[in-house]
Amino acid sequence: MTRLNFKTVAKLGTSCAALTLAATAAMAETVRVDQGADITELCGSDPIRVALVDGWGGDTWRKITFAELQDEASKCPNITAEDHSDAGGDQQTYSAAINGYATQGYEVIIAFTDFGEAALPTYRMANGDGTTMVPYFNQIPGRVGFDYAVNPYQDSVAIGKQYAEWMAKALDGEGNVLMLGGPAGASSSTNFLNGFKEGLADHPGLTLLDENFIATNWNPADAQKAAAGLIAKYGDNIDGIASDYGVSTLATLKAFLQSDVEVPALATIATSNEMNCMYLEAIENDEAWPYLALDGSTADIRFALRQAVAAHNGIEFNEPLGVVPYTYADSTSGIVPKCSDTAPPDADLSSLLPEDKLNALFQQ
Repeated sequence: MTRLNFKTVAKLGTSCAALTLAATAAMAETVRVDQGADITELCGSDPIRVALVDGWGGDTWRKITFAELQDEASKCPNITAEDHSDAGGDQQTYSAAINGYATQGYEVIIAFTDFGEAALPTYRMANGDGTTMVPYFNQIPGRVGFDYAVNPYQDSVAIGKQYAEWMAKALDGEGNVLMLGGPAGASSSTNFLNGFKEGLADHPGLTLLDENFIATNWNPADAQKAAAGLIAKYGDNIDGIASDYGVSTLATLKAFLQSDVEVPALATIATSNEMNCMYLEAIENDEAWPYLALDGSTADIRFALRQAVAAHNGIEFNEPLGVVPYTYADSTSGIVPKCSDTAPPDADLSSLLPEDKLNALFQQ
């Protein structure tokens, strides 16, 4: 039974219309993840309980993300964000968690879009009757105010374009490049690739060796196997590789280091402590490869929370829905990343969490 009935729609019609107009305007632009708005102007005074639902939440990136959510929520005395559900990769468990929080009357449910548009029926059932449903990270189809309240997302197309511009700079405008993605057909990877192709169109000296992204399943073993296949196929004719996930990039790096082929220029997002430590060590040994890391993606959830609170309180909010990362490492500009001997190998040190909170999280 849907939780968004006609009575609810009538009651929220005016504010939903305003939010739809604001969302449409916001979709035309993006904002950098480290340049967000002030949530304190959106808090309101009524208690707001926030639950986060992850489709797959066992890694350090997701743990940091939940901590970022709690840190952002702490700026509003009326908001609590203590509930977090990890579905372990199972869509039924994911849907059950969302339905459970909605049944309990949680004011805000934020869900990582692990299952894409397949989860729309679940979002639709949860949204309304006092519950504000906010799927975030990937842009998905759906009707604002009906299928969900709002859908903040990481702008993969814009990032793909940035990859292409950087490749042109790092390779002096000439070379052969490839794109790594997740599972075959993954919509988010397709968006990255589309942006990459748009950017490459402005640089005819750069040749895309494969019109499709190379599937890695966002899994290190599969990514390393895919990279080994690329090395066998193209040898030293690969000048640059762009990727939509740091795990895939790290596995690719290891495959090249284990071969007799020079590491190509690497452009990636959501890197790890292990990879950045390897890069700094390579700099010290004068063996570094051209490297671009766009990071801060754990803070995307801060944007999701602000959009959720604004929607829940009926406040028109003009912060763009599209979020892009900031430059965390760039060999062409002398920007180097952080490396920690105490943080986990998969930790993302580009987080916007205060350093003491980030370190405390690693000790848990």
